[in-house]
Amino acid sequence: MVYKSKVDTWLVAVLAIAGCASLFGAAVTVAEGSAIAWALGVFIAGIGAALPIWLLLSTRYTLQPDRLIVQSGPFKWRVPVADITGVTPTGNPLSSPALSLDRLRIDYGRGASLMISPRDKDRFLSDLEAARRGGA
Repeated sequence: MVYKSKVDTWLVAVLAIAGCASLFGAAVTVAEGSAIAWALGVFIAGIGAALPIWLLLSTRYTLQPDRLIVQSGPFKWRVPVADITGVTPTGNPLSSPALSLDRLRIDYGRGASLMISPRDKDRFLSDLEAARRGGA
């Protein structure tokens, strides 16, 4: 089962502003005309505009019978369901593969954790509990 991330409007606005600023900076850099300026401009545009778009479009959580796969842009986590020791609601703003502050903290393994923000939290929690019992 695939769960898309809930997305906070303020985060979209911040990413849009950052993307526009990056594109402006890339354009100013490219205007210099040298090959190095072009390369730097493409790099700036890629990191500043393309990466946020990639994160917005790709952040999702896939629950398989034996593992939770968390994907966000170029980042991927694979958490065995059997290793999950706890799930708690949180609003922690630390960096995580979550596009909303309405989050779940997934504790697993030996002190590891990550925060996610499934759009349908209740269904995710129900399906995760069924997987933890071996019924998914």
